[in-house]
Amino acid sequence: MLRDAIQTATTQAMKARDSARLGALRLINAALKNKDIELRTGTAPADDDVLVVDVLMKMAKQRRESIEMYVAGNRAELADAERAELGVIESFLPKQMDDSEALAAIKAVVAEIGATNVKDMGRVMAAVKERFAGKLDMSKASGLVKAALG
Repeated sequence: MLRDAIQTATTQAMKARDSARLGALRLINAALKNKDIELRTGTAPADDDVLVVDVLMKMAKQRRESIEMYVAGNRAELADAERAELGVIESFLPKQMDDSEALAAIKAVVAEIGATNVKDMGRVMAAVKERFAGKLDMSKASGLVKAALG
């Protein structure tokens, strides 16, 4: 389970006195606890890895946006700190599909569903999200689905 891997990495970072990595891991743990509270579970649900990947994807997206803003604002030191956090977050995410793999997977879903135009986009996106959540950025997938249905 991803939560166990994150806890193990947190312990290792504490023992190694790696404060930068430890800080990022604590942010991940805090985001997971907030999500648990939001869902009112208090404990991990049965599909815990899906929940953890969802939280990590959101955190990674936030870091990427912050990096863009810091670079645009000429704040290289803050951008570097965000990049370091992003590296830690991405180390727990499954391997992301590149554009060619994503397009091939989306075309396969479109063919399987029998989608023919943009009106079918909702059905295609639902199937793509179900099958490739965590492996594909859904905002990127949206553009690829529009192009495939074109």
